[in-house]
Amino acid sequence: MVRVLLKPKHLGLYRDIGILLVKHRRSAAGLATDTEGADRDSEAARRDAESLADELERMGPTFVKLGQLLSTRSDLLPPVYLDALARLQDRVAPFGFEEVEAIVTAELGVRLSKAFARFESTPLASASLGQVHRAELRDGRPVVVKVQRPNIRTQIVDDMDAIESIAEFADAHTETGRRLGFVDMVAEFRRSLMAELDYRQEAANLVTLGQNLERHPNIVVPQPVPDYTTRVVLTMDYIRGRSVGALGPLAMMELDGPALARELFSAYLDQILVDGFFHADPHPGNVLVTDDGKLGLLDLGMVARVAPEIQDSLIKLLLAVSQGEGRNAADIAIRLGHKLDDYDGDAFRREAAALVVRTENSKMGELQAGALIGELTRVSGECGLRLPAELTMLGKAMLNLDEVTRTLDPAFDPDAAIERDASELMRRKLVQSASPGNMIAAAIEAKQFAEHFPDRLNRLMDTLAEGEMRLKVEGIDEENLMRGVQKLANRVTAGMVIASLVIGAALIMRIPTSAQLFGYPAIAIVLFLVAAASAAWLLVSIQFRDLPQRGRRR
Repeated sequence: MVRVLLKPKHLGLYRDIGILLVKHRRSAAGLATDTEGADRDSEAARRDAESLADELERMGPTFVKLGQLLSTRSDLLPPVYLDALARLQDRVAPFGFEEVEAIVTAELGVRLSKAFARFESTPLASASLGQVHRAELRDGRPVVVKVQRPNIRTQIVDDMDAIESIAEFADAHTETGRRLGFVDMVAEFRRSLMAELDYRQEAANLVTLGQNLERHPNIVVPQPVPDYTTRVVLTMDYIRGRSVGALGPLAMMELDGPALARELFSAYLDQILVDGFFHADPHPGNVLVTDDGKLGLLDLGMVARVAPEIQDSLIKLLLAVSQGEGRNAADIAIRLGHKLDDYDGDAFRREAAALVVRTENSKMGELQAGALIGELTRVSGECGLRLPAELTMLGKAMLNLDEVTRTLDPAFDPDAAIERDASELMRRKLVQSASPGNMIAAAIEAKQFAEHFPDRLNRLMDTLAEGEMRLKVEGIDEENLMRGVQKLANRVTAGMVIASLVIGAALIMRIPTSAQLFGYPAIAIVLFLVAAASAAWLLVSIQFRDLPQRGRRR
């Protein structure tokens, strides 16, 4: 029996989370299983989902981040909840400039007036983890300074302890917890959140992404100032511009929106499928249109990495989806995922194929690559297939990317973009595999093979000469196989005997004889009766012995 201890100091937090679960479980479950009911009560469902988002905001920064994470889990929540949680914003009042000055001074070891030529006291933006101030270095370089909230790390650690306790309780006492593994989800969430609290990690992310996107001249990534960056203070370039979400019709007329949308989408395909490192939160507020008509990517606290062995499968999956090959896409997803106890492969293939066909038949303006990946994740969860976390993060990133590209170019077609860039992606993957590091590793393996080959060949030849070579083949049940072959041989032999009796009786029928039965030669009639009885026995045996066994094997 598994016991989970809930800490007394978290009782108030447990109560709040419990109220949320009880309040929204029925609505979410009903929507997830009853589409017609969801359509009838869509307005009530939307209000419930918005209420959940508001309550998570009220509970603090940890739960805002948790809600944003849940917005990527289409296998857990219905679409109306995903939409509401995806719009969660860190609307938090800024903390005082005196605290900002004290934190920056303590971290940098120098007064603001010495480190900066100018430091604005009013923040540009304020979020749950920190706030951003505009400043200028002594050499005239315009920068922004991101300062972490006082004691926020302690609050988040405390909240995460409570969330982990509830996850352990759910895994130990609920079927849903055992199937989905909430403890693993929360552990991954903790790692992501703690990494976001270390601004040195975000600075490293800025450097990495900036280097990876050098081949895209219209994509700009602000670079950090290492000497002015610590665990709780991040100083980086200031990019002048407006967020994509704030652009009006007149501003859009001055931009080459289609070209920017194509380059941004191509840059994300490069990040995900070639570099294996991508900005996981490209919502319109994190993508700027700069004053010189380029795109700037901000806030790299949330990034994701894709292992090389998964990248190739993702390329094939996106190509299969873009070309409308539903069955192929389902097979690739199955190879990527982890099969649970209630896995139903046939159902998943049917649902995935139908999903891809519906997408293929959609109008160009309705195509959304991120929504499709989210739906694929939802279908896989219903069919007992757990897709990797990388695919979930990819779905979230591309869902936000869909919104940005649609703003820049309402006619943007992601399927056409994927097909257009596929050959270039494969070329770059091949070039990447031929890198000096990979070539050196291959050369070392070839050297080791050449060194050990003579000794292994000698041992093989000695084994052959002494007659000790053995070949072991597994994978079939020889006993059952021989039993089946013997039964088949018996059936064939019996059939041949019956056929011989019939043919013999027919031949004897033409021979005149005084011994007759029913007006025919008696021996011929006896042979016919024996053949008929044997045939009847054989049919009954097949019906009642062979067929039920075959059904049981199935």
